[in-house]
Amino acid sequence: MATPSRKTSTPSPLAPKRAFPRDPSSEVPNKRKSSATPAAPPPLPLRSSGPFVEGSIVRIAMENFLTYDICEVSPGPHLNMIIGANGTGKSSIVCAICLGLAGKPAFMGRADKVGFFVKRGCSKGMVEIELFRTSGNLVITREIDVAKNQSFWFINKKSTTQKVVEEQVAALNIQVGNLCQFLPQDKVGEFAKLSKIELLEATEKSIGPPEMHKYHCELKNFREKEKQLETSCKEKTEYLEKMIQRNERYKQDVERFYERKRHLDLIEMLEAKRPWVEYENVRQEYEEVKLARDQAKDEVRKLKEGQIPITRRIEETERQRHNLEARIREKATDIKETSQKCKQKQDVIERKDKHIEELQQALTVKQNEEHDRQRRISNTRKMIEDLQNELKTKENCENLQPEIDAITNDLRRVQDEKALCEGEIIDKRRERETLEKEKKSVDDHIVRFDNLMNQKEDKLRQRYRDTYDAVLWLRNNRDKFKQRVFEPIMLTINMKDNKNAKYIENHIPSNDLRAFVFESQEDMEVFLKEVRDHKKLRVNAVIAPKSSYADKAPSRPLNELKQYGFFSYLRELFDAPDPVMSYLCCQYHIHEVPVGTERTRERIERVIQETRLKQIYTAEEKFVMKTSFYSNKVISSNTSLKVAQFLTVTVDLEQRRHLEEQLKEINRKLQAVESGLIALRETNKHLEHKDNELRQKKKELLERKTKKRQLEQKISSKLGSLKLMEQDTCNLEEEERKASTKIKEINVQKAKLVTELTELLKICTSLHIQKVDLILHNTTVISEKNKLESDYMAAASQLRLTEQHFIELDESRQRLLQKCKELMKRARQVCNLGAEQTVPQEYQTAFQDLPNTLDEIDALLTEERSRASCFTGLNPTVVEEYTKREEEIEQLTEELKIKKVELDKYRENISQVKERWLNPLKELVEKINEKFSNFFSSMQCAGEIDLHTENEEDYDKYGIRIRVKFRSSTQLHELTPHHQSGGERSVSTMLYLMALQELNRCPFRVVDEINQGMDPINERRVFEMVVNTACKENTSQYFFITPKLLQNLPYNEKMTVLFVYNGPHMLEPNRWNLKAFQRRRRRITFTQPSQ
Repeated sequence: MATPSRKTSTPSPLAPKRAFPRDPSSEVPNKRKSSATPAAPPPLPLRSSGPFVEGSIVRIAMENFLTYDICEVSPGPHLNMIIGANGTGKSSIVCAICLGLAGKPAFMGRADKVGFFVKRGCSKGMVEIELFRTSGNLVITREIDVAKNQSFWFINKKSTTQKVVEEQVAALNIQVGNLCQFLPQDKVGEFAKLSKIELLEATEKSIGPPEMHKYHCELKNFREKEKQLETSCKEKTEYLEKMIQRNERYKQDVERFYERKRHLDLIEMLEAKRPWVEYENVRQEYEEVKLARDQAKDEVRKLKEGQIPITRRIEETERQRHNLEARIREKATDIKETSQKCKQKQDVIERKDKHIEELQQALTVKQNEEHDRQRRISNTRKMIEDLQNELKTKENCENLQPEIDAITNDLRRVQDEKALCEGEIIDKRRERETLEKEKKSVDDHIVRFDNLMNQKEDKLRQRYRDTYDAVLWLRNNRDKFKQRVFEPIMLTINMKDNKNAKYIENHIPSNDLRAFVFESQEDMEVFLKEVRDHKKLRVNAVIAPKSSYADKAPSRPLNELKQYGFFSYLRELFDAPDPVMSYLCCQYHIHEVPVGTERTRERIERVIQETRLKQIYTAEEKFVMKTSFYSNKVISSNTSLKVAQFLTVTVDLEQRRHLEEQLKEINRKLQAVESGLIALRETNKHLEHKDNELRQKKKELLERKTKKRQLEQKISSKLGSLKLMEQDTCNLEEEERKASTKIKEINVQKAKLVTELTELLKICTSLHIQKVDLILHNTTVISEKNKLESDYMAAASQLRLTEQHFIELDESRQRLLQKCKELMKRARQVCNLGAEQTVPQEYQTAFQDLPNTLDEIDALLTEERSRASCFTGLNPTVVEEYTKREEEIEQLTEELKIKKVELDKYRENISQVKERWLNPLKELVEKINEKFSNFFSSMQCAGEIDLHTENEEDYDKYGIRIRVKFRSSTQLHELTPHHQSGGERSVSTMLYLMALQELNRCPFRVVDEINQGMDPINERRVFEMVVNTACKENTSQYFFITPKLLQNLPYNEKMTVLFVYNGPHMLEPNRWNLKAFQRRRRRITFTQPSQ
């Protein structure tokens, strides 16, 4: 066996244990002490760069450490072969390197506490490692306290902390926890168990550039962060979508809320502008009135000035008219006098004519009287002769007076009875007429009731046929019930005003409207058993409360509610039997529910807050108020009223029954009256017959008694008349002569009067012509005057009207001025402006978009209020939640945007770092694969290494895959703890480490008993590769620990062999003389025969 060519360190003379370079000829037995010393050329200076690389181990010192009391080892710069029997302390040196360079105790696989590495029986132990550094060697000392299980650290004999030591070690790229650099005996089997990912990480740390593992870690962190961001983005996106969807569900309510708010804002702005528009209208009206007033004032002045010349002309025409009227009066006086004279003459002439006519008429009368007298005398004589002949034929008159008196008395008695009977008949007829009128009135009322009741029953029959059939059954079977049973409520209710029926129908459910009302539970059971069970009719029935609620007073008087527009409670809107009313009051509190108008609807917010009523009705809506159990807030809901269907027809059944009883009574009275009339008519007919008989008898007797006396009286009268007519004689000739003489005298007088009259008429005609001329002239003057007066009156009237108009305009101007001031004050109050403040710009801007007329504003206000009133049942909480979610959505959107930007940034960083990491890594793996494959090829085996990953983006899944085959008949298989044998795993591990050797940037590598389990062929081949690789220039330091070696292995001059002995015959350190040993070794070498 070849010996080392040089010595790498000088052992301490005080060390009780020492390691020597091993040579077969230099083994010296010693007492039970162990020691290790190099057999090599003279040592190199510690600070010299020489063959050592930065961070290489120059010296290892141990005290009370595992099997060593005191030991110091000086390894070489290249391959260090540490050989010794099992248990001598080879692995203790490996442990000393690991713990001395701040490695974890558990990594060694022996103990998890550092105190266990102190030699048994000692309280303290020490490990000291000296590392080569061009700037000065670094001495790291670790003192171990067993009792406290603590370590005390020193760098270059100065106390420090473990963290500082770790930093110094890491700065030299020493990784005692990396199996690719430091492979203890107990971890050899674990190397094959390394996952591809762990192998890649160890390889990166071992031979990769310092930044490679950093980049890989960054990539893994970036990728993890990217995944977190992707997950976060996805979660936020999903949550954002849920929020958006949730808000979409409430969007319509929120839009309705804001639309209502816009309407309310518009209403507020309209109400703010309206006083200003009203003020502007009044101001314009004031200006117009003021201008009209000034114009009226000028017009009054002009009219007054225009009346002066008209007044003068009127006065002048008035004087002219007076003169003409005076002359006309004079002419009229003359005409009157002349006319009177003419009248007198005409009267005299007319009297003369009348006298002549009277004379002629008197003569004619006398002639006619005479002729008539003669005719009457002749007729009278003939009548006397006839009467005398009749008298002679008559018998003597008998005494008939007593009989006549008796008949007269009987006749008087019969007439009295007849008058009495006729009076009774008249009374009976009047009574019958009165009863018939009453009967007709009652019949008409009953017909009207029947028509109305039929309407209600028809509606019931059409809508609820079972209930209608039950009503018919009840009417025919009322005798089966002990107490009163009321037909369905809709038939018993009678509205006082049909227009209020909608409130009752909206308040009382239809199931109760068609329900029968009972006063007895027993009656109701009888009814339901018969109707429901036997007749299979679907009907409803209720029981009226035992104590009546019909007259129960409301909790609040109606007078308190009239200020809100309420006019009645529901109970006062209709009439119903007391049990029905009691049930409705008890069940539906109709005595507590007020009914209002549109005024109530306008003040609904105030009504809800102030009255605290549970239910109210407005003109067209029903409001129900509830108090929240949690917030104590009043929550209201409103519904539109449905149109009334059943209660619009009103029938009072009690009144109808009363009318039927009244009709029966009238019929009974009529029947009695009719019977009385028949009896009276028979009596009257009998009296009439008897009266006629008596009258006939009396008439006959009277005629017999008075006939003879009448004839005698007539004859006597006619004889007297004849005598008188014969005495009254007249001389017609004498009368005619006298009349002719008188007429001639009168005609002479008449001719004279006519001549005088003709002269007077001529004078009168002349006067009339003169008067007419004056009248025409006066008429012209009067017409002119009237025209002037008319013009004056028109002007005066116009003046009065103008003055009145002026006064009215002035009053209107003052009134409008005052109104302007009031409206200005009100408009400023509405806008909260002071006396000197101007209208704010926001009001002016808002007013520009609003109508400019009151009608348009009022119309728009009505429209907006109607629209705002439509938005009921809106909950501000929903809007708050919606707004909160909108803010959250906006915040989430912004966060998501930031996350996405951050994600893009991470992806960009990943792309950049990946390029800096993956390409060099691939090159590095390719180099390792090349060397690894060459090593296997030299062993007539095959092996390859590649960079393996399932997903290129999963950087924490990247790994180095080792695939080997040791037989030509098999395929490449991945190196696993189960597929290959232990020796194959050891060979593969060793070759992989050797492939890393030339690429390694770590200062040293430690492999402990890697050749165990190898067959001799593979062990020899591996050893050759280790020697060839580790002894090249510029390679890192290599520690190869093994308990045995094969014979005739190749060695290299750069190797350092360290033998570890352990036994009772080891020399004491103070007795060890290295120079003497070297001289002896040389003599032995020189005296050996040459071969």
